[in-house]
Amino acid sequence: MPELIPAIDLRGGQVVRLRRGDYSQQTTYEVDPVDIAKKFQDAGCKWLHVVDLDGAKEGRPINLKIIEKIIRSTTLKVEVGGGIRTEEAMEYVLAIGAHRIILGTRALAEMQWFETVAHDPRFRDRLVLGLDARDGLVSTHGWTQTAENMPKAVDIAKEVDEWPLAAIIYTDIARDGMLKGPNVRATVKLTKICKKVPVIHSGGIKSVDDIVALKPLPIQGIIVGKAIYEGTLRVEEAVAALKN
Repeated sequence: MPELIPAIDLRGGQVVRLRRGDYSQQTTYEVDPVDIAKKFQDAGCKWLHVVDLDGAKEGRPINLKIIEKIIRSTTLKVEVGGGIRTEEAMEYVLAIGAHRIILGTRALAEMQWFETVAHDPRFRDRLVLGLDARDGLVSTHGWTQTAENMPKAVDIAKEVDEWPLAAIIYTDIARDGMLKGPNVRATVKLTKICKKVPVIHSGGIKSVDDIVALKPLPIQGIIVGKAIYEGTLRVEEAVAALKN
């Protein structure tokens, strides 16, 4: 049964959401990151997905103080991404209590390095590949660059499926932050490729009906962001739908 994984995207210390990963199309929510994380915990969630959008753009973690406060203020298992591109940064994020690390830009640009750190005892089973795609093509650098010279998302998934990764998060950027429903077909395709590494769906969730549509799939989790903040999905209702 998939887990509901609420998302907190941080920019300038605030909770925000982007439309299709576009930094110029930002919605800022007047909520405290720590308070909202506690509410997710109270609603029955076990996991939290936190993205440092400043870090993703700058290439180094920026919002770590807030992220550490979130981790220390809840019992949630927190996965952290955004600008984590060195082993030192990876060690630090784990040291502040993150359960696992999401890698994207450098992992995809330097697959040999990614394979090495994936098998490193310090990071084994703690790394998540953020596979963010636009029309099947992988996007990197905080979704500001689409890598047309890279293998397609499905080919990358096939390559890393033998590695000791914690999961692959697949995001259809065209659906992300749009509240137009998930790309179920693309997620199904990925689950057929990934026999060993668990898949997590991200992007497009609007209502509990979307959660129900994804529930039968062999996926580890469903990441939800904007639908929660816009009030089209109640966290308690989504958690209950996945349990029943």
